[in-house]
Amino acid sequence: MSRLVAVRPVSHPLAAPFRISRGVKTAADVVVVEIAQDGHVGRGESVPYARYGETVQGVEAQLAPAARLIAMGGDLSEALALLPAGAARNALDCAIWDLRAKTSGVSVAAATGLAIPSALVTAVTVSLDTPDAMAQAAAKVAGAPLIKVKLSAEDPAARLAAVAAAAPDAALIVDPNEGWTFDILRSLENQLSRLNIALVEQPLPAGEDAALEGYAPPFPICADESVHTAADLPALRARYQAVNLKLDKSGGLTEALAMLRAAKDLGFTLMTGCMVASSLAIAPALHLAAECAFADLDGPWWLKEDHPGGLRVVGGRITPPTAGFWGDGVDAEGLWL
Repeated sequence: MSRLVAVRPVSHPLAAPFRISRGVKTAADVVVVEIAQDGHVGRGESVPYARYGETVQGVEAQLAPAARLIAMGGDLSEALALLPAGAARNALDCAIWDLRAKTSGVSVAAATGLAIPSALVTAVTVSLDTPDAMAQAAAKVAGAPLIKVKLSAEDPAARLAAVAAAAPDAALIVDPNEGWTFDILRSLENQLSRLNIALVEQPLPAGEDAALEGYAPPFPICADESVHTAADLPALRARYQAVNLKLDKSGGLTEALAMLRAAKDLGFTLMTGCMVASSLAIAPALHLAAECAFADLDGPWWLKEDHPGGLRVVGGRITPPTAGFWGDGVDAEGLWL
């Protein structure tokens, strides 16, 4: 079987800086995998994440042996097995799902039983800034049903109050990105209890979240950096009430589906999230959203320019990609930049 494999870096400039407690980014630097077979091309995108020691160059190097195996006609599952959970395996796994859909004519929705919701609410993110700047950003999206608020250890109460006042009708996901201590979390408990809080996401560093054991918060706490694969889930049950499924952490849609089933069995509330990326990275996660209470899939909303035919975020709601974009068993021409 003849296959061609391409691995390439792509940088998507952002429309505005994206700030979290760990830093700021002005572009989404991603890695795209393309696998061509029998006139079809499967595509996948991932975001190398410095938090886990990943770089674009490192992910490209990780993918090289798997790409050679596939190009020589090797088994796709064996190629995936060469890679650990992370961005490299995510890009390859999603490209394989797309390729299989196109070569078989069986969509990912049909193969998984998870159709993309036609009307999906997504969190839209207000990135970390001064309280005034965050209030202005929140006012622009105040009509969205769900807003994610990026915070740090520096005056989180004022920033949170500013966003809540500017968008009084929205539910809030509070995300310090591991930036708090347990004392900060406890000090904010009364304020958080008074607001419409959907989730508090990963307040403590992943290595210090044992402090959450035995804590009974008046709001659900969601694991993000503390959870990568299904194997992580059982140990988190005494610490978290919810988990965030991200393809770049799990290593692709295959493992994320296993996580989805395992997390439901353990009684977790589910959210599917993303890094800042293009619609190509987000399209596979739309299938997970069908089974999740919350979606945080606004990554393309931050880009100056997304792929033609990609998903759209308007008023905090996602319009799915057009036919042929990813995973629907259809080949379409002219969609790709």
